[in-house]
Amino acid sequence: METRAHHVLIGLFTLLAGAAAIFFAVWLSNASSTQEYNRYTVVFKEAVTGLSRGSAVQYSGIRVGDITELRLDPADPRRVLAEIRVGADVPIKEDTRARLSFTGITGTSVIELSHGSPKSALLKSPDKSNPIIVASPSPIASLLANGEDLMTNINQLVASARLIISDENAGRIGNTLESIELATQTIAAQGDDVKVLVAELTRVSQQATQTLEQTGSLMADASTLVNDQGTRTLNGAEEALSSIARTSAVLESMLVDNSEAFANGMQGLGQLEPAINELRGSLSSLRSITRRLEDNPTRFLLGRDSLEEFEP
Repeated sequence: METRAHHVLIGLFTLLAGAAAIFFAVWLSNASSTQEYNRYTVVFKEAVTGLSRGSAVQYSGIRVGDITELRLDPADPRRVLAEIRVGADVPIKEDTRARLSFTGITGTSVIELSHGSPKSALLKSPDKSNPIIVASPSPIASLLANGEDLMTNINQLVASARLIISDENAGRIGNTLESIELATQTIAAQGDDVKVLVAELTRVSQQATQTLEQTGSLMADASTLVNDQGTRTLNGAEEALSSIARTSAVLESMLVDNSEAFANGMQGLGQLEPAINELRGSLSSLRSITRRLEDNPTRFLLGRDSLEEFEP
């Protein structure tokens, strides 16, 4: 009897638990069906990997709705149309943006809504169709879409690295390192000579610096001297040119004023030319007589040679 009574209690408890579960499910269904939603169409111009019907729609990280339908655009199959429903109490504005996002460790895909300034008007459709939200490109989606190209580039990079570190190139690199080590040891062994060389270079550099400073000072002095002397020279030249200009003006005035007298003088000089020629002839004859008189006065005066002295 007691065993049968326990079985009856267990069965009764099971029936009550099932009824409670059914009642809760019906209540939850009615509660969700009574909630009001606004429907929108999100347009994607990229692959929507990971999205499916029932995926969450979030606004600033909070779930506000879900996806009711996913399909390709019949007019342009490159675009994906996602029908979403969002609670009526969630303000979707004209400047609201949507993009594909990933949440959680598993990387579940969701539609993330953002922006929507308070001053912006609510997003509405001009007809009975759903208002349209154009999704922004997702960096993660672009990365996944270009993952194949990225892996190809990585493979090429690895292949190039293998060529660089091949046995032949590895030997060359080893030889280069050995040469560098040998050069380092040589420099270390000749440390004293290097110090002397550095000291000499420092001394030469200091002398060059001093020479440049002296040259600069000399050039400055020369520039000052040239400027002073040049100024005085130019002033003197300017005064001389002014004097020449004044003299030229006076001569030009004299020539203009005495042009007639100069013309008469030139005519007189033309008449004197025969007398001058005759005077030149007389001077030549007189010079010849004087030369003959100096050479042999006896012969010139007596008309014969000079007497020879008598020697007994």
